[in-house]
Amino acid sequence: MKRTLLNALTLTLLCAAVAASFIWLQLDFSSLVTADGREQMARYVAAFFPPNTSPAWLAKLWQGALETLAISAIGTLLAALFGAALSLLAAGRMGTLARSFCRLLLNALRSVPELVWAALMVLAAGLGPFAGTLALALHTTGVLGRLFAEALENTPTAPATALREAGAGRIVAFLYGTLPGVLPQWLSYTLYRWENNIRMAAVLGFVGAGGLGQMLHVTLSLFQQSKASSVIIAMLAMVLLVDALSGWLRARLG
Repeated sequence: MKRTLLNALTLTLLCAAVAASFIWLQLDFSSLVTADGREQMARYVAAFFPPNTSPAWLAKLWQGALETLAISAIGTLLAALFGAALSLLAAGRMGTLARSFCRLLLNALRSVPELVWAALMVLAAGLGPFAGTLALALHTTGVLGRLFAEALENTPTAPATALREAGAGRIVAFLYGTLPGVLPQWLSYTLYRWENNIRMAAVLGFVGAGGLGQMLHVTLSLFQQSKASSVIIAMLAMVLLVDALSGWLRARLG
């Protein structure tokens, strides 16, 4: 009975919070269903069709897609390398003090969203793909570093211990005793984050970080909906292709 009352009170508080949010934000959904609102939305959506498929524009789309793919791939690769290095500290391999500091650093890196990192990197490095690559690398380092560290902590230590007792050094014991056990999991995490970074690389263009996102931002700003439609289709095709490839690779690794 007490649990039922507690659940009912929680549900009531959640409903009250939602209702208060609607009142505070003064959201007027009725404007979406008025005749004028429906007409404007239909007119705007119709402007996206047919997509622009001129050869010159398709060539620009291809270049933008390759740029977006490169931003996500290089950003993920850098994050995997730095995340692997920092995970050794975060897993306590270098002492408690280094573990605490590194975990704090990883938390700070991943707590800042990619868009915020991109805005900061645009100010530091200027407009273009370099800023987007750095933004993805910084945020993803925080994510992969934490995941890699947890994988290390859950890996059996017996193989590495046996190598150390046989006279092997710490590096050799890690390479042959620990790394083979965590490498498939590390690769799986990296591929999954690459999938996410493909989508995010397309969005980062809205703050000037290059790629298809920047093309979409420019075309929408200039009310070139037919060109924007082809950019959106290119984004969807690229994301679906990379998701399928990454899923196949992760299945093979598993």
